[in-house]
Amino acid sequence: MTAVLEVADYTLDYATRQGPVRALEDVSLSIARGEVVGLVGESGSGKTSLAWAIMRYLAPNAIERGGTLRLSGTDLRALKPAGLTAIRGKRLGMVFQDPSTSLNPTLTLGRQITEVLEFHRGLSPADAVREAEAMFARVGLRDPAAMMRRYPHEASGGEKQRVVIATAFACRPECILFDEPTTALDVVTARQILDLFRELQAETGVASLYISHDLAVVSGLAQRVAVIHQGRIVEQGATRAVFGAPQAEYTRALLAAVPRPDVRLTETVPQPGPPLVAVQDMTVRYGRPSLFRRRARGVIGASAVTLDVRAGEILGIVGESGSGKSTLARALTGLAAFEGGLAFEGRPIGGVRAMDRAYRRQVQIVFQHPDSSLNPRQRIREILARPSRLYGGEGDVGALLQSVSLPADFADRFPHQLSGGQKQRVAIARAFAPRPKLVICDEVTSSLDVSVQASVIRLLVELQRSSGAAYLFITHDINLVRQIAHRIAVMQRGQLVETITAEDLATRGPQHAYTAQLLAAVPRLDIGETPDDA
Repeated sequence: MTAVLEVADYTLDYATRQGPVRALEDVSLSIARGEVVGLVGESGSGKTSLAWAIMRYLAPNAIERGGTLRLSGTDLRALKPAGLTAIRGKRLGMVFQDPSTSLNPTLTLGRQITEVLEFHRGLSPADAVREAEAMFARVGLRDPAAMMRRYPHEASGGEKQRVVIATAFACRPECILFDEPTTALDVVTARQILDLFRELQAETGVASLYISHDLAVVSGLAQRVAVIHQGRIVEQGATRAVFGAPQAEYTRALLAAVPRPDVRLTETVPQPGPPLVAVQDMTVRYGRPSLFRRRARGVIGASAVTLDVRAGEILGIVGESGSGKSTLARALTGLAAFEGGLAFEGRPIGGVRAMDRAYRRQVQIVFQHPDSSLNPRQRIREILARPSRLYGGEGDVGALLQSVSLPADFADRFPHQLSGGQKQRVAIARAFAPRPKLVICDEVTSSLDVSVQASVIRLLVELQRSSGAAYLFITHDINLVRQIAHRIAVMQRGQLVETITAEDLATRGPQHAYTAQLLAAVPRLDIGETPDDA
């Protein structure tokens, strides 16, 4: 088949103070009309650098050493700015990982698509509005006319990603690059976005490069796959052949890191006796009465939740975005006021003000994004020493770094000098510094690629075994939590709908329809057949 997108022997460096750093080396791949090619690899492998190179959005310090980039015969590297403007959006589109950063916060959602239609398709403002509303309806947005008037902050993550996809397909481009388009979404929303992608791709026949670290997603979408490692493609071919019988050691390592719910990673057994934490009818409300609305009751983030965590237990909390998982974590750590009962080791905690120094030392949290939770102005040494100054506990920074498998000399680095996985290990070390009895892990692996995620999970399991701490492990990845949790609590729209042991879930299956929906939405690594064979 004739290639729509063709990359041949492409090499890219980045200039740094320490000299040039090789990002891509002799990369070659092609995509035909109607074909989906997956590009997989861990963070830093060069996936996004290749996408930026194709889109001609290279950083100022990028140095192209050689190779060709062609779109239906057009030499992309030879295009001047005016030529690139004419191609981007019309012939070549891109859907980014985080829709919040790819949408202009000062423009309505409708204006962001109509300006594309007016510029690239030459539609009149009235025709552009009609076409935009039709595209919004096509991508499954409810009440397209109302959505046109909203700003990005007034839409959910899934709605914003649908707007981005509608905009990418609006001009019927020849090729679209998808850079981790579902990573920032919960499992149910991600499944809906993937189903939408399949439909639009089949309708339009667009050539698609689907970039992801999620091998299960790629196995269900792509006819062919390329595996990239340290800037080089180490293996490529039919998805079934590559994933079913990988030839490269790196590919085998990626496949081995994919969570398998039938493989248990936890050997510890919860301690008998009364619960460590007991939550009774806990309700959390967001918002408060204002000067003009004194009777306002706010939005309920969690409603009458009752659960307990035993010493040494890993309790998984699963559910889609907005289900109340993180709200529960905020309440338990004093970041959100709550109504209802909370007891720790049998001692009643009447509210946020009753969470004294002893409670805060015993209950620690690791957040989803270490970039937001680590102070960028402090060295790692200062970050890890702070819990000791506040609560006592482990004061040896070198020992803390060693406990999370990081070199002692990392103590003198700043967070920006570490990778995502390394920063999360620092955040974990900080949480364990005061020797807590309960550690809340709030989506701690959702922003990590599959191999780094596997190493962080192994670390958490080892720390739990050695410390005896209990975990409240919050995630939307039900396959992952089935590997490590003793029990799984399922939340939907602020309510706890089911609590089930991991063993019962495996043998008897879910007892609530929503739990079954979550399980059905989880992508599974399919190496039995490729989409072409289905």
